[in-house]
Amino acid sequence: MAIVLEMLRSGVAELGEYLSAHVLGCLVPAFFIAGGIAALVSTGAVLKYFGPTAKKYVSYGVASVSGTVLAVCSCTILPLFGGIYRKGAGLGPAITFLYSGPAINLLAIVLTARAIGLSMGVARGAGAIALSIIIGLAMAAAFRREELAKVAKQSVFGVEAVSKSPWLYLSFFGVLVAILLVGTSKAPGWGKVAVVIALANTLALIASQWLAPEEVKTWFGETAKLARQIFPVLLVGVFVAGMIKAVLPPECVVAYVGGNTLSANLLAAVAGALMYFSTLTEVPIIKALTDLGMAKGPALALLLSGPAVSLPNMLVVGRIMGARKTVLYVALVVGLSTLLGLCYGAIAG
Repeated sequence: MAIVLEMLRSGVAELGEYLSAHVLGCLVPAFFIAGGIAALVSTGAVLKYFGPTAKKYVSYGVASVSGTVLAVCSCTILPLFGGIYRKGAGLGPAITFLYSGPAINLLAIVLTARAIGLSMGVARGAGAIALSIIIGLAMAAAFRREELAKVAKQSVFGVEAVSKSPWLYLSFFGVLVAILLVGTSKAPGWGKVAVVIALANTLALIASQWLAPEEVKTWFGETAKLARQIFPVLLVGVFVAGMIKAVLPPECVVAYVGGNTLSANLLAAVAGALMYFSTLTEVPIIKALTDLGMAKGPALALLLSGPAVSLPNMLVVGRIMGARKTVLYVALVVGLSTLLGLCYGAIAG
């Protein structure tokens, strides 16, 4: 009974921390960006860069480095992923975007190099970019028939033409992304609020000048629709992840990942996939674990799987693209993180 109460307490604490730290600064801007993509960006524009027939070096190249700009966690990326996937993006580029968004955070990679070592920072950056592309290509190959059917459907029904000025998209989404970046930054409180208010006013001015009332209504409607679909599942996932923490504290992980064995790397990758890490929090946590004796290979496996996937992330991704694709996606993340961790541990010692 005591362990059940402790799990419930840990779940409630995790939920409270998440609601206080991530909703206004991270999720709300992300939902408005995703709603804007659904309402204002033509299907033709999405297909041009992320569609199944787009040139691979363009679609996978853009998707794989998007995380260096966005710098979001595994939950904040979800509305953005849902927005482009439902707008017609190919499965491979959309998955590459889903993984790279939280995994290739430039600041996190720099902090990793400073806190844990240059080789670990380089291995994390190179490994995350490689994994995002490999996982995207593997997913596209595994569901090739569905992708071909999607292309055929798009060719039958045609795609919408781009009807707005490129400057509108650049300024509108540029301000929205700026709000997201400032909201997720570690800037001092009141200065951060003042910048967000100024950006919100700029966004309102752009919308009032360039968007018709019906387009604004559609934008808000799509934003609310995505929030209703994703937010409740996300909260359940955060609560369950908090409960798991009570029975899987970091000290227990360290006890089993002190060497560079296959089981140690696999355990680290699985533990990382189940845990939820806020943006940048994985660095001090894994630094503490390595100080306690965690080997370098399992540390890299945890850095590659942890920020990209979490239990809340899995639940929402499953709702967006189905259980089969989600199971394969998570298996690829865990399997390839384990493999890269094992290789890095053998080289770095």
